[in-house]
Amino acid sequence: MLNAEYWEERWQAAQTGWDIGEASPPLLHYTNQLTNKQLRILIPGAGRAYEAIHLHQQGFTEVYVCDWAASAFAHLRQVAPDFPEAHLLVGNFFELDLTVDLLLEQTFFCAIDPELRPQYVQKAAQILRPGGRLAGVLFAHPFPFQGPPFGGTLEEYRSLFSASFHILQLEISPYSIAPRLGNEYFIELEVA
Repeated sequence: MLNAEYWEERWQAAQTGWDIGEASPPLLHYTNQLTNKQLRILIPGAGRAYEAIHLHQQGFTEVYVCDWAASAFAHLRQVAPDFPEAHLLVGNFFELDLTVDLLLEQTFFCAIDPELRPQYVQKAAQILRPGGRLAGVLFAHPFPFQGPPFGGTLEEYRSLFSASFHILQLEISPYSIAPRLGNEYFIELEVA
């Protein structure tokens, strides 16, 4: 079962194949274009929080990270000891009670059971302020094994997100790391 214990065990055993060791280049390309340093940003399933560290170092003051595994934040605390402790949310994304301007998606969507995807879309639309955006990467194909990670298709994603969001971008990212190049969609969605 993909619960808090499962993810904590993965962190404790250093079984973190999803961790690319740096901020995701497609997300860096996107966030480097943001100019409002007061944007309230949430990164669910943040793990080592490379994107949050980058944003924090660039002067963004309202970055929040959420992860089930408390161990995931050890790296963030070490690299950015001045990152606000109150912005480290250990818990279940689906139970969060906050409003944000931007939700950054790196590896969370592909880590949850696909049956939870409609709830993900509903929760994302709920926590984003009117006009808020969801941006990030999704795997561009299903996988031939039982995940996580879990992939998907363009048609699935369009169908899933279009009820709650305007799709601004949903295309193969030219900025993905070499092993994922051609295999990640970059999405930018605006709350409908």
